[in-house]
Amino acid sequence: MTTPAAFDQIPVVDLGPLSGSLDQREAMAEELCRICHEVGFLLVVNHGVSDDLSDNIFAMLRKFFAFSDEQKALIDKRRSRHFRGWEPVGAEYTNYRPDIREQIDWWTEWPAHPKDVEPYHLRLLGPNQWLPDDLLPGHRELANQWFDELGGLANRLMGAISLGLGLAENHLEQYFGTQTMSLAKFIHYPPTPEGEAGVNPHHDTGFLTVLDPGPTAGLQVQNQDGEWIDVPSVEGAYVINLGETLQAMTGNYLVATAHRVITREERYSAGYFHGPSLDVCLSPLPLDEKFAAAVAASPHHNSAGFMASIDETTAGVAEMSSSYRPSTYGEQLWNYFSRSYPENVAAHYG
Repeated sequence: MTTPAAFDQIPVVDLGPLSGSLDQREAMAEELCRICHEVGFLLVVNHGVSDDLSDNIFAMLRKFFAFSDEQKALIDKRRSRHFRGWEPVGAEYTNYRPDIREQIDWWTEWPAHPKDVEPYHLRLLGPNQWLPDDLLPGHRELANQWFDELGGLANRLMGAISLGLGLAENHLEQYFGTQTMSLAKFIHYPPTPEGEAGVNPHHDTGFLTVLDPGPTAGLQVQNQDGEWIDVPSVEGAYVINLGETLQAMTGNYLVATAHRVITREERYSAGYFHGPSLDVCLSPLPLDEKFAAAVAASPHHNSAGFMASIDETTAGVAEMSSSYRPSTYGEQLWNYFSRSYPENVAAHYG
């Protein structure tokens, strides 16, 4: 394996072969893993998710974000000790700078534990907040349908990644456990002020992200030379990228690539972040030695870090340069909430 050159475009991949024979799936898996190693981002078409579902989701987003702040505050995230609901522009911090976007977060729903449960990451389990149905009819059913369909696409992609890594096709899906925690993030970006970002440069936290970017430009991906590459608008395509969790478990062979949003016009997007049970251990996958050799031969992969915690940033650790590796997915998620919503965490948990 050779050291990948800096990419200058985002690949577009037809997923049709994932429905074919084992030979076709293995060839597609090898191609997907190569792209995930060299770029960490791709656009997929022929993915099996209906256009009608995407249209209905974006129609729902436009209705919701047109409501008054008083109406949206009926599901204010600050009221949820499980960090679910609506937040206004500037409420989330990425790399300790406010993001110029408003959004709704809906997670997989599980019964809530007591507020002081240990281990502490179990406090993330709980119910979502939903608007009254007479205000936004059918939004709960539509959001759950979207959640299920994109979760199915994510599982198919994980099967391909497993094959491409030389593992059984169901290896990662079986690894996910029985109480999975995935996130839907529905986002509205106003035009980005000069010198700021709709969402600041970051890595995603979990395993795999499936994003419906909508028709408006603004998403950018950072290549190995530090240049920002625009993600093109491809009708009907979803953007796929990997998170830090999979990066850790593959010993940096598959990378979480830095990305941001800067938009000159109003923009909507809808993201699905595929995640396992909170107690899943982030131990290394049983990979062939050739993958570790490829990492050792690539300065970019060998030095790839994680998002820094508040304490690390205070101590001088650069953005996305942390060497800390959480032991469980729950710990990884708690680190995300602690750096992104410090006031919410303090308000509910001290």
